[in-house]
Amino acid sequence: MSDGPARAPVLPAALAWSGVALLAFVMVLPFLWMLGTSLMDELGVFRFPPPIIPAPPRFANYPEALTALPFGRFFLNSLLFALALVVGQVATSALAAYALARLEFPGRDRIFALILSVIMVPAIVLLIPRFLIIAALGWVDTWPGLISTELVSVWGIFLLRQFFRSIPKELEEAARLDGAGDWTVFTRIILPLSRPALATLALFAFVDAWKNFQWPLIATRSMGMRTVEVGVASFHSLYYSNWPYQMAAAVAALVPILVLFFVAQRYFVRGIQLTGMK
Repeated sequence: MSDGPARAPVLPAALAWSGVALLAFVMVLPFLWMLGTSLMDELGVFRFPPPIIPAPPRFANYPEALTALPFGRFFLNSLLFALALVVGQVATSALAAYALARLEFPGRDRIFALILSVIMVPAIVLLIPRFLIIAALGWVDTWPGLISTELVSVWGIFLLRQFFRSIPKELEEAARLDGAGDWTVFTRIILPLSRPALATLALFAFVDAWKNFQWPLIATRSMGMRTVEVGVASFHSLYYSNWPYQMAAAVAALVPILVLFFVAQRYFVRGIQLTGMK
């Protein structure tokens, strides 16, 4: 009789963990299939049921796939593109967020609401206007055309504004009593205290730039300007029937993001927390 109350929560907990394990398996299964396909021979894909781990695995698919197209150049382009977006989005988001969080001026809240309304506009709707702008400037298939329209992040402005508003105003007021101006307060107080939020924004900006496909596809023309995601799509058009090569290229493109996620996982969690702050 004494064991009854202690055993009561066991079944709901077991069911909850079973549901979590099943959901995790469903989420991971496509990646396992992609990894297994990348290690098959060309005809192994058409076996039924396809093996999750082929025997023997064909690791030669990776060097062969990555040398079939200039993937070294693609990876370099993605890295430069991502780093440029990290610098641009962190700078523009921090400046705009500080103005919207700390400075007093007419229409501040309406401007912020207008900025947030941009989030409701589907990104694909803006592709043609953005392309027309860079085409008019002669920036198609150039670095300025690829980078310029990606330097502002509405989500980044919202994220940093939320964080800036959580910093005690007493610190800012004390600095102003010592003669500090807006720029000094921003660079000497707000930014140093906001390193976790800035790191979170930089991380999300890097990941978003690395996996960006639509805009690099439209803004670039030559192989020398392609990013890794567009390179994988080009690989698909050239080697349509060779699924192991395509999956090997896709796995290679995914590895940097996975490494970055495991190294900086706490910043991903921090980003979710910050967007929920009042």
